[in-house]
This record gives sequence, structure tokens and C-alpha cells, in this order.
Amino acid sequence: LDKVQGTVTLDCTGLEYISSAGLGVLLKTQKRLLAAGGKLRLAGVNRHLQDILGYSGFDRLFEIQPAA
Repeated sequence: LDKVQGTVTLDCTGLEYISSAGLGVLLKTQKRLLAAGGKLRLAGVNRHLQDILGYSGFDRLFEIQPAA
């Protein structure tokens, strides 16, 4: 994710678990993209990950599109 630029949608459909280190990578990427006028969107987020993102407050930092 260090090389992405602009507004990026990350497909999370295959993601079942995310560690605190993974959350840190998402946060670092979001901060970098926002500073350059872009953003990171998360798509295909399952219910479990939505809960984790909500508990950590990340639901306020990212545009999150739930899994279908």
C-alpha cells in the first residue's frame, strides 16, 4: 500500500482477520492519501471486520462498503 496514490478502493472480500499491525498499515495509508487529496476506501467488508473497525473507531476514518 506504500505505492498507491489518489483515491483507492481496497477489496476486503477475502479478508477474515486483521491484526493491530494491519490496522496500523490501513491508518498510515489513509493519513498519507488524505494529505495528498486522496483517500482509502474499504469494500466487501464482512460483518466481523465491520465490528472490529467499529470498536477501533476506524469506521469514522474510512468509507466502508459492506460485503453483499
